[in-house]
Amino acid sequence: MAHLQEAAVKQINEICDRYVNEETPLMMILSDIQKEYGYIPLEVQELVSERTGISVAEIYGVVTFYSFFSLKPKGKNVVGCCLGTACYVKGAQNVIDKFSEILGIKPGETSEDGLFTLDALRCIGACGIAPAVQINGTVYPKMSVDKVAALIEQYKNEGEH
Repeated sequence: MAHLQEAAVKQINEICDRYVNEETPLMMILSDIQKEYGYIPLEVQELVSERTGISVAEIYGVVTFYSFFSLKPKGKNVVGCCLGTACYVKGAQNVIDKFSEILGIKPGETSEDGLFTLDALRCIGACGIAPAVQINGTVYPKMSVDKVAALIEQYKNEGEH
């Protein structure tokens, strides 16, 4: 716990206290921590374990099972490429490969400049507009390899204003 700042420890304890009367509080606690900090490292999981009595193993299992939780900080722009069946058969693998090539990172990684995280997603429910890419919650329909570079530039340029 030495790595966590006092303010962060206080905030995480407050989040845990919000759900003290819930029968199964873990998902709500982790969700609030993810929203607040953008990721849930092991030292935070240990703090939640101490506060709730839920084992670190169980907490780690939940954090690693659900794709919306992260063990590491995410980039400013989170690029999620759907690789569900409909997207996959319409060329989603080529799209994610192009993002990977241009950004110089593999799925699950964050660019060195902290601008982009690339995620491979299971179905995002946008099968009718496959292949779909989601960036910071905005869905881009019928994505193709030739649109990837311009989309990356658009998000790079937004950060320069």
